[in-house]
Amino acid sequence: MDKFVVLTGPSCIGKGPMYAALQRFFPDITAKFRKLVLYNDRESRPGEEDGVDFYFRPREEIERLRGCDGYVVAEVRNDIQALEIAQIRRILEAGNTPFYEGNLYILAKLREAGVFEEFPSISVFLSPLSKEEILYFKSRQNRVDIPGLVADIQRRKLLHRTQKQKGILSLKDLQDIERRCKSAYVEMAEAWKFQHVIHLHDGEGNDNWDAFYYPIGNARKALFTFAGLLQGKQSSGVDGEWSKDLIG
Repeated sequence: MDKFVVLTGPSCIGKGPMYAALQRFFPDITAKFRKLVLYNDRESRPGEEDGVDFYFRPREEIERLRGCDGYVVAEVRNDIQALEIAQIRRILEAGNTPFYEGNLYILAKLREAGVFEEFPSISVFLSPLSKEEILYFKSRQNRVDIPGLVADIQRRKLLHRTQKQKGILSLKDLQDIERRCKSAYVEMAEAWKFQHVIHLHDGEGNDNWDAFYYPIGNARKALFTFAGLLQGKQSSGVDGEWSKDLIG
C-alpha cells in the first residue's frame, strides 16, 4: 500500500487497541506498516519504550525543533509534540506504509505543511458517538448537552485507563484527565476533515478488545470496518465524511 495511513481521534478513544488488534488479526495488512514516532515531552507510561512509542525528550529540546526545517511542532493537551516529516518519505521509499496513530493536532500541522497534498493517504477519525447518535440527540425537544455527554463518556475511559496503569490517581492525573475529556468534543469538530469516520464506543482498556481473545461487540465491528477500508472495501460501520456543521 503506497499510501500514508492515518488513525486519529480523542484521547483514550481506542486508537492503540485498534492498531494492536489490526496487527494481531490482520497481519497481511500490517506487514509493511511502519509507525511514525513522534517526539513528546510527557513522561512515558508503563510499557512505553523510548524510540518505539515516542522519543521522550525535555520540553526545551522539542521547542527548538520549531525552527528546524522539515519538522512540525504542536501543543497537544498541555504536552508538546513534534514529528519529522521526512519519516513519511523514507518509509515510502523503502516500500513500506507510513502509519500515524495519534492526536489530530500534529495532523493539523501536517495539513498546513501540505503533506496530504504531497502523499496519497487514507485518513480515519474514531468518534465516541456515531453520526446517527449525534443527530438523534440534536433532534430531541429538550436538547442533550452533547459536549457534556462526550466529556462524560471519555472521562470514564480515561479514569479506567489511568487507574489500570497507576492504581491510585494523583491530583495531576485527575487534572490531565479533565483536560483530555473536555477537549474530546472540540476535537470531534475536526472529524469532517477526514475521509472516514468510525464510531467506537469500546475505548482503551475495554474488555471487548482482548479479554475473550477475539474482539467482540463494537470493538470487533470497528476493527473489521477499519480493516475493510484498508483493503478498499466499504462497511456499514463507517459514517462516511461528516459535514462541517454536524458538531457545533
